[in-house]
Amino acid sequence: MKPVEVDRTLGDFTTSPRVLFVATIAVVIASLSVVASVALLALIRLCTNIAYFGEWSFTPHTIGQIPLGWGSILIPMAGALVIGFMARYGSEKIRGHGIPEALEAILLGRSRLSPKVAVLKPISSAISIGTGGPFGSEGPIIMTGGALGSLIAQMLPVSDNERKTLLVAGAAAGMTTVFGTPIAAVMLAVELLLFEWAPRSFIPVAVAAAVAAVERTYLHMPSTLFPFWADVQISITGLLGWVTAGAIAGLLSGCLTKLVYTTEDLFSKLPIHWMWWPMIGGAFVGLGGMIDPRALSVGYDNIEHLLKGDPSTRSALSLMLVKMTIWGIALGSGTSGGVLAPLLIIGGATGMVLTAIMPTVSAGFWPFLVMAAMMSGTMRVPLTATFFAVELTGAMNCFLPAMAACVTAYCVAILTTRRSILTERLARRGHHIVCEYHVSPFAMTRVADVMTQSVQMVPGSMTLREAAALLVDPSTTHPTFPVVDRQTRVLGIIDPPAIIRWRRQRHSRTATLAQLLDGTKPTIAYPDDHLDAVVERMNSANVAHLSVVDKQDGHLVGYVSWKDLIGCQASTHGERRTALLWARQTWFARRRIPG
Repeated sequence: MKPVEVDRTLGDFTTSPRVLFVATIAVVIASLSVVASVALLALIRLCTNIAYFGEWSFTPHTIGQIPLGWGSILIPMAGALVIGFMARYGSEKIRGHGIPEALEAILLGRSRLSPKVAVLKPISSAISIGTGGPFGSEGPIIMTGGALGSLIAQMLPVSDNERKTLLVAGAAAGMTTVFGTPIAAVMLAVELLLFEWAPRSFIPVAVAAAVAAVERTYLHMPSTLFPFWADVQISITGLLGWVTAGAIAGLLSGCLTKLVYTTEDLFSKLPIHWMWWPMIGGAFVGLGGMIDPRALSVGYDNIEHLLKGDPSTRSALSLMLVKMTIWGIALGSGTSGGVLAPLLIIGGATGMVLTAIMPTVSAGFWPFLVMAAMMSGTMRVPLTATFFAVELTGAMNCFLPAMAACVTAYCVAILTTRRSILTERLARRGHHIVCEYHVSPFAMTRVADVMTQSVQMVPGSMTLREAAALLVDPSTTHPTFPVVDRQTRVLGIIDPPAIIRWRRQRHSRTATLAQLLDGTKPTIAYPDDHLDAVVERMNSANVAHLSVVDKQDGHLVGYVSWKDLIGCQASTHGERRTALLWARQTWFARRRIPG
């Protein structure tokens, strides 16, 4: 048996040493993102202290521990009014929680973010959260880190893909700085922002997250933000409980998404400019703060109390309902703030309520589990949510329960809600996003698998007149033919454009095709070429057909056209449709079988 010749130019990956250059830039971007993140956290504390405590200080205070009067309703309204003016007269891109805007820049804006966004987004978010907005700081920090990465990349000779990688590297560094979760930050990049799984993007992002994780330790930021431990027993009963908690979180995730965008639809019907919407949302935030002050601002202390199992069922239910309501209304009004911290608090409070009916485990276990599952279902990032929950708490022994709950919530969410809270906004702007990544069939298929082997060829001795007659003959079924010599070696191809070009150049009608093609180099393919390389070759040569020749002696063995390429792509989708159709038919057939 003849051994298969190995193409030494091919490898498992297409990444070049240039990834080291991009990773070096990512180190600089990570350091700048750390500085920007720390500055934003300090700015949030400053705004909080000025708005609620009347002092110019960066010392952290908790709003939920002070009594609020009716005048406190005006505080979030005033902050939201400022944000409305900033959005209208500064940049509309500061509205929302940041991640959809980052996605839009990556997919539609060639990963270009403006300096205006890099400055206004953190300021607006600090004002929003500092005046009681029920948001997290992670979304704005991700947006700010991404903007820094994009701005630096725009000053360097990098490609669009490398600019995207550096944008995401800045975002991952920002998230790592806030939560101390480098692995989850990298996974968020893979599951949500990069739209690919390749070393050329993964390595720089991982480098940025690692650099941010190291640098934050020098700023004496805690390695584990919310230490937690639970005595987990691995059993079938336990697994059923984890799955149940995940399913509840998945259903609630869909309700949260519906709440936000239903609110946004209601605001869009108001007969006033959208600049005023955040102020109306701020009024609801203020009223919610009167009911339960813990629901205001970031509320990281709530996460700590929930993981300790401190709140009663009634107290947790109040926190869940108030936080969910004011967060949905405020986010739907178009103000600025993140979604991650609210999801953790809503999920943790839901888990605390479930503690009353779920099997007894260590205190805080069900809040921990639903917290992770809520993030997974709402943002559609099961791996990120699993790693995030474990890194955030240090509860490595809870890895299996977290994974089970997160995957279940993810499954329920994608089956019950078509879009996530992150992609629904882009869908409303007319942009369809597919969050399923797979290897292109072109990269896995060789020319020999799709080429036409029975080829109608024409001899090089055919004259220009005869070739023209062949192409206009009604019995001719296709417009392109390979031209070969007596040994069936390819000289080139003929098609109507070539005939017209030669006639315009006033070549003799008795000139042979071999004479007309003399001195030209035909664009060819080999049977063992992969289709992705063939597509690039056809695009560069601006042709729709390629002759396939034997690598040893160069004689014609087949023909590949754009139709063959489309057929390859269609067959892949056809296999998926066939599998789905078979499953449906099997299910219906079983339903018809009498019991």
